[in-house]
Amino acid sequence: MNVQAPVNVDKAERLRLAREEAYSTPLKDFHPGAPRLFQSDTLWPWFERLRKEEPVHYCTNAPIEPYWSVVRYHDIMHVDTNHGIFSSDARLGGISIKDAPPGYDWPSFIAMDQPKHAEQRKTVSPMFTPGHLDELAGLIRQRSAKVLDSLPRNETFNWVEKVSIELTTQMLATLFDFPFEERRKLTRWSDVSTALPKSGIVESPEQRRKEMDECRAYFAKLWNERVNSEPRNDLLSMMAHSEATRHMDPDNLMGNIILLIVGGNDTTRNTMSASVLALNENPGEYEKLRANPELIDSMVPEVIRWQTPLAHMRRTALEDTELGGKKIKKGDRVVMWYVSGNRDEEVIERAGEFIIDRPRPRTHLSFGFGIHRCVGMRLAELQLRIVWEEILKRFERIEVVGEPKRVYSSFVRGIESLPVRIPG
Repeated sequence: MNVQAPVNVDKAERLRLAREEAYSTPLKDFHPGAPRLFQSDTLWPWFERLRKEEPVHYCTNAPIEPYWSVVRYHDIMHVDTNHGIFSSDARLGGISIKDAPPGYDWPSFIAMDQPKHAEQRKTVSPMFTPGHLDELAGLIRQRSAKVLDSLPRNETFNWVEKVSIELTTQMLATLFDFPFEERRKLTRWSDVSTALPKSGIVESPEQRRKEMDECRAYFAKLWNERVNSEPRNDLLSMMAHSEATRHMDPDNLMGNIILLIVGGNDTTRNTMSASVLALNENPGEYEKLRANPELIDSMVPEVIRWQTPLAHMRRTALEDTELGGKKIKKGDRVVMWYVSGNRDEEVIERAGEFIIDRPRPRTHLSFGFGIHRCVGMRLAELQLRIVWEEILKRFERIEVVGEPKRVYSSFVRGIESLPVRIPG
């Protein structure tokens, strides 16, 4: 059964049409943050042209406020590592291209500047030390084996639902010491918190508000339990018993909880799905991996680069500055397109190709840089490495048998469904 055609043929035609559109559209009319480009996976020629012709681009042709796009690797690094010039503060707009809707602008440590950022981040960082990750590895392997052993053979199923969501949600429940039987609430709250109005994830602002209020109430109850108990080794207890976070106001608490849920859910879940898709789209790489399972170690960061699960981070200029020959004014939005920097041929050789044995696979921007570099990145890599070690022990091949359905978002670069089949 040839399963490559539906994945590759449709994609090739979409990209051909997207290239025509991207190269015939005047640069002044570019809106590279349009969610439709990400949902259809046709963003690539738009960013390719910007990298070549206008790597620092000012967009005024969008239904949101004007914003700067920074699309080259080194320029992105400049913005990401200069937090004295480029602010993450939620009060100035936060970290996504569009300001959070009123009532959802909860401050979290990723949307704070120094010194408050470091104080709150340090509270949860012990969860991700090498020693603690070693303790988690056995649990991750046990759960991965159980989920993979339960998968059907010779029938189509949704990999995202049965594997990616299940494994990442189990880990989230462990990290929060969240009631295990209700763990899918975490997945839902993560999806709702980042959903755009046209995404189909929520039907109305009222529904979104209702569900996020449920999340707030649920975690307030857990928080009160942890505050009044002996310290334990979970994220909520760590925050409840740290001087830097135990007196957070309810909005700050909610902001940090949503940050940790989304961070623990989206990066791993979407990269886990993307790994299966990328290997199917690049069958030569799949053969390489099957012939030499030790390549998992370099495949994992390559998939993280290839997928770039969070496509961008936004900053706000604290002063007038210059970047790439363009004058950025105090108060301007500056969007770092990690998804574009990860395809920058000036830094990453053959950046448009998926190559699992790259010499320097960790040369990528997916985890960010500077003070906001992803606190849980080693856990994400660990989960992906273990699940692929267990996959290769069990299955000759996982076949993608249809088009992936992608998330309507230019922030979370996600996969909602991926139909696969495991030959028996």
